[in-house]
Amino acid sequence: MKKLFIICTLICVSSLLRAQQSEANAVKQTINTMFAAMKAGDSTALKNTFAKGMVLQSVVNRKDGTTALITEQPEVFIKQVGAPHKEIYDERITFGDIKIDGTLASVWTPYKFYLGDKFSHCGVNFFQLMKGADGWKIIYIVDTHRKDNCPE
Repeated sequence: MKKLFIICTLICVSSLLRAQQSEANAVKQTINTMFAAMKAGDSTALKNTFAKGMVLQSVVNRKDGTTALITEQPEVFIKQVGAPHKEIYDERITFGDIKIDGTLASVWTPYKFYLGDKFSHCGVNFFQLMKGADGWKIIYIVDTHRKDNCPE
């Protein structure tokens, strides 16, 4: 009986881990799709990764040494990505911590941003996503910007 209990417990734990990994992969896919859309200049694909009412912010260090929180309208960002531009927007990320609780996910992604093949800046993105009927959508992004001491 004890062996049967252990086997059942292992099967349940294994199933839960597979489900969690599957959700983490779906969250990563949404974020990867967003960056692929940026690189391709595809405003429609970009917009499809965002939930209605999503918030886009940056924590910036000003030249006078102060720190500010800047809020950008997602529609402006979407339009900028889709407008013709000379250089490709190439944001290269690595996935850090991913946390999921049911239909809410948070993701930490250090990044380096390139205009074409020229390094522009680096920092960290923090995403929050929500899972709805049409899958995982980004509801919030806040990031940092700097030129040096880039995260790996």
